[in-house]
Amino acid sequence: MYEIYINETPLILIQNDELVTDSLDTTKNLLIRYNGKPRSLMNPIDMLEKTQRLASIIIYHHDVAQLKKDFESLYKILEAGGGVVANEKEEILTMYRRGSWDLPKGKIDKGETKEAAAIREVQEETGLKVVELGAFLLETNHTYKNRKGKRVIKRTYWYKMTTKETVLKPEIEEDIELCEWMPVGEFLQKKPLYNTIRIVIDAYLKH
Repeated sequence: MYEIYINETPLILIQNDELVTDSLDTTKNLLIRYNGKPRSLMNPIDMLEKTQRLASIIIYHHDVAQLKKDFESLYKILEAGGGVVANEKEEILTMYRRGSWDLPKGKIDKGETKEAAAIREVQEETGLKVVELGAFLLETNHTYKNRKGKRVIKRTYWYKMTTKETVLKPEIEEDIELCEWMPVGEFLQKKPLYNTIRIVIDAYLKH
């Protein structure tokens, strides 16, 4: 299964034999059989970019690897690294940026490892100097349009991290208005909060 968030709604690509419809509400979840033509994927993409009325769109095919390849051919892929950083009080490092609550993350530079990028971005965006890298959590994918109108999939690799530091300094140049230590439960009550960030926190709590 491959899950991409478009306008806060999941678009799910799966193998035919993974499709389970018995308990699926088809009034809120749209099922589409892939016909093998990449341009046909633009219809569900356009639909999700224009509305949030659906719970999900599920596209199925006998070869999910080919389906994923065809889907990604319609996008530019940008890889990023990010972290859920905990302090000694078990609070996590949160931020408010561009009108939404978020976690630190950013683009992986050429020649840089995922882990190195995740640590660097956390340090740059929050002012922390010493961050200890922990376990890998998960990968998330969401889409947006860049300044040239090109569709982009931002693929972020998330890691657990810890620090003994407490002083935070938001990177104003990246439109970060606030960095704050916060209990996980309090963070999950914040609005607006991206669905992909909720998924990251869920993985963090289970790890």
